[in-house]
Amino acid sequence: MKAANARVVITGAAGGIGAASAEALLKSGAAVMLVGRSASRLEELASQLGRSTGANPARVACRVADLTQPKDLDSLSAQAAVWGCNVLVHNAGLPSFGRLQDQTPEQITAALQTNLLAPMLLTRCLLPHLLAQPASQVMCVGSALGAIGLPGYSVYSASKFGLRGFAQALRRELAETPVTAQYLGPRATKTAFNSEAVEAYNRATGTASDRPEQVAAELVALLESGAGERFVGFPEKFAARLNGLAPALLDGSFKRHSRHLQATGDVRPVLSS
Repeated sequence: MKAANARVVITGAAGGIGAASAEALLKSGAAVMLVGRSASRLEELASQLGRSTGANPARVACRVADLTQPKDLDSLSAQAAVWGCNVLVHNAGLPSFGRLQDQTPEQITAALQTNLLAPMLLTRCLLPHLLAQPASQVMCVGSALGAIGLPGYSVYSASKFGLRGFAQALRRELAETPVTAQYLGPRATKTAFNSEAVEAYNRATGTASDRPEQVAAELVALLESGAGERFVGFPEKFAARLNGLAPALLDGSFKRHSRHLQATGDVRPVLSS
């Protein structure tokens, strides 16, 4: 689908990747519905996007929703259908970093609820509308950690592996319909999503990071290509493929990561939207 023909609902729009993606989509001619939990942040973002892109205000809508609440999912899907959505971007997420034994059951549940269950449930709600369109797309913004499990990311990787599996299975399930399901796997990205502990981990392990604008450009490219999935950055692209073929071959590659994690001790994950 050409971006100029897209009417995109993007969750987590006020975050780093979300805001950059909304800007890139508007510059490419799309209309966007910004979804988040804070009305003031969404309104501020809409004003910023109007100034930076010159987009007609009619191409930017805002909707407040808590994706963990069933009534908000129902309301959002109804509003998106009336608005004419033909692209749904699951971008909202919670970080979860640290040793498994240092994370509480509540933190684990919150990460899985936001990163995996909410996209599945929102897709289910909106699917009848998407199936009625000439062409539509469900785009899951995941992570390279949805294909490569790293020490310190057992919970986060589980949520993103699940999201990638959801996108893959849904794509095959809907192969003979107008709906395409896609997965975008960015590597580490320079946003406020990362806690100080994550930044220290990335420095200690030599993990490369991209700007959110780079990820946004990859999202637009994935939208227009119609491909099933796309990973961002090298060697992450190669590692994702290799890990899929022979994961045990990579087990010894992450000793630095494990040693840093154990050396830092009780690293409590920071959860924020």
